[in-house]
Amino acid sequence: MEFLEITKAQYVGDHKIHLWFNNNVDRVVDFSDKLKGAAFEPLHDVTFFKNFHIAYNTIEWANGADFAPEYLLTC
Repeated sequence: MEFLEITKAQYVGDHKIHLWFNNNVDRVVDFSDKLKGAAFEPLHDVTFFKNFHIAYNTIEWANGADFAPEYLLTC
């Protein structure tokens, strides 16, 4: 089985990001109901939220917050 990775990510508005995975699946994920806990608190600010990058196999924000790609694939 191939290791799941996010290969491309594009901010689409509000708390939504279009994600492309290395298994040829892509989807728009709405994070608005997924930002729970102290690590995700800064992501409530859309300006901070839309400044993510791809690190290792998933998307990550400057404060180190990230989500497992396996979780994002099921969203």
